Amino acid sequence: MSKVLEKDGEATHAAVREHYARSAREAAELSAGSGCGCGTASAGNACCGAGDITGEANLAQGDAAPVLASWGCGSPTAIAALRPGQVVLDLGSGGGYDAFLAARAVAPAKGAAGRVIGVDMTPEMLELARANAQRLGLDQHVEFRQGYIEALPVEAQSVDVILSNCVINLAPDKAAVFREAFRVLRPGGWLSLSDIVSDRPLPQAQRRDLASWAGCVSGAQTEAEYLGAIRAAGFTPVEVTSREAWHREGEVQLFSLTLRAFKPG
Repeated sequence: MSKVLEKDGEATHAAVREHYARSAREAAELSAGSGCGCGTASAGNACCGAGDITGEANLAQGDAAPVLASWGCGSPTAIAALRPGQVVLDLGSGGGYDAFLAARAVAPAKGAAGRVIGVDMTPEMLELARANAQRLGLDQHVEFRQGYIEALPVEAQSVDVILSNCVINLAPDKAAVFREAFRVLRPGGWLSLSDIVSDRPLPQAQRRDLASWAGCVSGAQTEAEYLGAIRAAGFTPVEVTSREAWHREGEVQLFSLTLRAFKPG
C-alpha cells in the first residue's frame, strides 16, 4: 500500500472510530430506552437500514433485559444456518447484538457449547458489548477482541462461520477484509453478511467526505465491485438472498444487501 493510501486509510479509521465511539456512549446513556440503537437518538446518523432486526430473537432474560444497540442494515444471522458447537466470528461486533444472537444458536442451554468472537476497533463499543454480555449471562460463550477487520486478531482456519452487519462498507480496504475472512475460516465454512452497496459509483467528492463514510454512504462500492472482491478472495459460490432499497444519494441508489459466501471444503 502506498503512503498516500495508508494515510487515507488511517484518516478513515479515525473518523469511523470517533463516530461509533460517540454512538456507543449515547447508547449506554440511553440504557433505559428502547431495545435497538435503530430508532433512538444514538443511531440517527449510524448505519441503520432496511428490515426489522429487533424481531429476530428475544435476547431478554426475565425482566432484566439490557439495551442492545444495533447499527446493522440487515439480518445476517437469519440466513447463517448456525449450529450448536460452531465457532462464530462477528466482524465489527459493535454492542454485541449479532454476536449474542449467534451465541444463542451455537451454545444453547442443552447441547454442544460453541463460542463467538467479536472483533471491533472501537474501545467504547467493546466496553458496551462486554457489559451487555455480562448482563445477558453470555460472557462464558462470547469474547470481544480489539482489532481491525483488515488484519484480524484471529488464527487461520479457526472459525466455522463469519457474520458481519453493515461494517465492511466502512473499511478503507474491503479486499483485505475478504482475504482475512477467507484466511480465518475453516474449509467448508461460510461468510454471512449484510452491507450497503450502490447501483453506480459515488462521485469522488462524496467519497472523500469522512462523515458520510462513517454514515455508511461514501464507502459503499457498487454491487458488482463488492461481489467481485468476495470472489477474488476465493469464496465460491456467493449467494445473494436479499436486496432492499436503503437510501438515495443524488443519482446513486444505495441498497442493503444480504448474502452468504462459501470457502471451498
